[in-house]
Amino acid sequence: MLLAAGKGTRMRPLTDDLPKPLLRAGNKMLIEYHLEKLARSGFADIVINHAYLGSMIESALGDGSRYGVTIHYSAEQEGLETAGGIANALPLLTDTACQRPFVVANADIFCQLDFASLYPVLEQMNSTANSLLAHLILVDNPAHHSEGDFWLHPQSGQLSQSGGTGWSKLTFSGIGVYHPLLFRDIAPGRSQKLAPLLREAMDGGKVSGAYFAGTWMDIGTPERLRELDASLNCHPVREI
Repeated sequence: MLLAAGKGTRMRPLTDDLPKPLLRAGNKMLIEYHLEKLARSGFADIVINHAYLGSMIESALGDGSRYGVTIHYSAEQEGLETAGGIANALPLLTDTACQRPFVVANADIFCQLDFASLYPVLEQMNSTANSLLAHLILVDNPAHHSEGDFWLHPQSGQLSQSGGTGWSKLTFSGIGVYHPLLFRDIAPGRSQKLAPLLREAMDGGKVSGAYFAGTWMDIGTPERLRELDASLNCHPVREI
């Protein structure tokens, strides 16, 4: 699932008449980098939620065939926040009888992570012995978020709110693998942030994580979009 329902208020005026995932860097829309990487990694069905100017996203991307995937859209009348948007899209994401886990990524980040690296996590989370509800990809803390988000234990892969000796406090990349049970108490159409669910699951030891040292950017401001655009024009993306 690609999360594309935000208004992109920090990107104004660029987002006054265009949803943020359709802004361009290099020679592509931000969301296209995700779609192409997901297709190369073997993901065939993609769910995209949208609210603000959502019809423009559907018109721009169509059914996904030109990217080698099938796109399903989860339309929201008003943005439902991250967890609410995921919960609302669950009928498109997983079979309710099988309760299979799925990958979610923010549409407004640029990341060179190979999504195929998440297959073992999907298999683990889908096993009968699984107790995890979430697995998060973490990155080095950027200058605009120097305090980080969660503590990662490098050997066990456990995530915590408090950490300890040998733990590293890192930034959540916006890419995660989730089990449907994480969202079981959210009614369709209800707004709900993701962070409180993750913190509760962490307290129960049900969240793991992995550190990604490669290229990652949160494209949250016009300045960062220009920085990414300049970087891509000088150093075109190398396919993984």
